[in-house]
Amino acid sequence: MFEFERPRGGERALLVHVNFPHRPDQDDQAEFIELARSADVTVVDIVVSSRTQPSARSFIGKGKLEAIAELVKMHEIEVVLFNHSLSPSQERNLERQLQCRVLDRTGLILDIFAQRAQSFEGKLQVELAQLKHLATRLVRGWTHLERQKGGIGLRGPGETQLETDRRLLGKRIKYLNNRLTKVSRQREQSRQARKKAEIPTVSLVGYTNAGKSTLFNALTESSAFVADQLFATLDLTLRKLEIDDQLSVILADTVGFIRHLPHDLVAAFRATLLEIHEADLILHLVDCADENRHEKIEAVNKVLEEIGAAQVPQIMVYNKIDLPGYKPRIDVDEQGQSWRVWLSAISREGFDQLYEVLRKRFSEQKQYCSLMLKADEGQIRAFLFNQGAIDSETYQSNGDIDLKLRISPSLLGQLYRRFQLSSERLIIRADSLAGVA
Repeated sequence: MFEFERPRGGERALLVHVNFPHRPDQDDQAEFIELARSADVTVVDIVVSSRTQPSARSFIGKGKLEAIAELVKMHEIEVVLFNHSLSPSQERNLERQLQCRVLDRTGLILDIFAQRAQSFEGKLQVELAQLKHLATRLVRGWTHLERQKGGIGLRGPGETQLETDRRLLGKRIKYLNNRLTKVSRQREQSRQARKKAEIPTVSLVGYTNAGKSTLFNALTESSAFVADQLFATLDLTLRKLEIDDQLSVILADTVGFIRHLPHDLVAAFRATLLEIHEADLILHLVDCADENRHEKIEAVNKVLEEIGAAQVPQIMVYNKIDLPGYKPRIDVDEQGQSWRVWLSAISREGFDQLYEVLRKRFSEQKQYCSLMLKADEGQIRAFLFNQGAIDSETYQSNGDIDLKLRISPSLLGQLYRRFQLSSERLIIRADSLAGVA
């Protein structure tokens, strides 16, 4: 097991935020302060500066660097946190100049995740992300050793150790990837079992601290961890939600998203995020009292696109209506489809409206169809299989596949759009009206 640079509780920290006027997608300063507090450090001061572009050597200018060095010495700062992504060389140069530890935004988020992960799977995912991040920064721990060119008699004493560390890191990363592959297979088996039992899956997604776990607990009468801090929830939680006597869904509480979520984290959490990708419906939770909600909605949609979940049907859930004093309601689009629900997870106002939307969404009558596929149309079969729409299949002597389907109108529409399938190829069976989801 590797040891990581996790700050001790109450560690004295100095924050650094640089404004770049020509960058519209720069990170929010207030959010950065919340991130630092979520990492359980004591924020002593914050240094704000402006630049047209970052310095290649130390990200900030020479004068500002000297001013920060004085503050570090004056306040006995133990760690300096940057609200930006730093290159390994920039981190090394800053640590050499400031004589204390330096973490960038990615390292800070990884540290918060390391503190929050509770389940075995969550810890594996966080460790994998940390190792990938650490692999590019291994040299930092050996800058005090002599570094010489390779060759017999010319190798520096730190070179062998670096190579050993890299090999150990590579082995550990390979091990973690294998373990997470097994977890992914287990989750896939569970998903297929739910689809076979025709239980829809609904994933709660949203910007971190939007109130997902509070809503999850209120709907399912569970006790998932809730706190007024960023990334309070890391581990995926699944619970059955009874909509009425005839309809149940599986509700999934997922990790909160954030602007510029580190790519290593997205990759490491792919097994968990796949639950969102394979969901029948996404409830996109939004803090309606947040002035920056539109930017945060864009940030969440960007992550959904990155994990391949942009095509999953989505309903917006505007939470915390009790703060501005809004009334619960359902907003519909031009086609009369419900696309937004206003509610409060705390007061439970608007829950009836949410149930109404879910009931309407999942109570569609399913059709029984027959579809003959050619041997080279395996993608269509795979799509239908993943959606749990195949009742049976029979292989013909010429390689064609005769599929018996039980499919909802919305999934039928997806099939037509995604594969440009002609409607004449689907033959409606006589028992089409026999079942209701």
